[in-house]
Amino acid sequence: MKKITLLLILLGTFQLTIAQDRATEIRNQLMNRDESSVLVVAHRGDWRNAPENSLAAIENAIQMGVDIVEIDLQRILDGALIVMHDSRLDRTTTGQGKIAEWPLDSIRTLRLKNGCNIRTKHTVSTLEEAMLLCKGRILVNLDKAYDYFDEVYRILEQTGTTHQVIMKGSKPVEEVEKEFGNYLDKVIYMPVVNLDKEEASVQVQNFARTLNPVAYELVFADPANPLPLELAAALKGKSLIWYNTLWDTLAGGYGDDLALEDPDKSYGYLIRTLGARIIQTDRPAYLIKYLRSKNLHK
Repeated sequence: MKKITLLLILLGTFQLTIAQDRATEIRNQLMNRDESSVLVVAHRGDWRNAPENSLAAIENAIQMGVDIVEIDLQRILDGALIVMHDSRLDRTTTGQGKIAEWPLDSIRTLRLKNGCNIRTKHTVSTLEEAMLLCKGRILVNLDKAYDYFDEVYRILEQTGTTHQVIMKGSKPVEEVEKEFGNYLDKVIYMPVVNLDKEEASVQVQNFARTLNPVAYELVFADPANPLPLELAAALKGKSLIWYNTLWDTLAGGYGDDLALEDPDKSYGYLIRTLGARIIQTDRPAYLIKYLRSKNLHK
């Protein structure tokens, strides 16, 4: 009996070690600018099968093999940081009103709604709870966290997850260095560049010269824009390229809707022609299945 118990303990330790190595592997893939596969980002977690930004949505994403989960933060009345997109409670919870007017103990009494606006058993989570769930298992893109990142970082230190976080933003490099400079050697920062704007090329050059980002999120609505093709060549071997396929105006029409008709025309085009090596999607399971059919997901 003791031998069986010991074996179970050893097996559990081994499985935990494997899970904890996963986040490091993904981070290393990013830092090494590895172009041999494509990283999958789940927008607000697996929100089609669990409430958006819930612990269940995050866990689902981890279980299906997602590499990065994108979650949103809000600061509430007592200063606590919770995982939620909207500034109001009405759409995603059974509560009403502005989040900033609710303390955590009251927020805890609410239930999250699913994508059909139906009450579920799930409750609102804090940033700390979300990061502990993700610890060692997946990278995390924190959205809406820029304005109070000092507070965010304290929680990341407490949970031992500073190395798992990706921050993104569209501000010029000078502002990023000034406002976010204390953390640029601690967390991964990726500039967001709208390629339909006149200053897009200059913005990419400024970041490349100053911060040498591990990746850029590129956005464009106009399919005739020549910059996506130009940057696919210019950034190759230097920085990875992130595209969002949540809706068509984020990636020149090559979004999730088109992918449902023909993934080669959407995901395939972004990967083969525009150099995408990170794709954020509202259909992570569908994207992973496609990538694995092409041997493009580890």
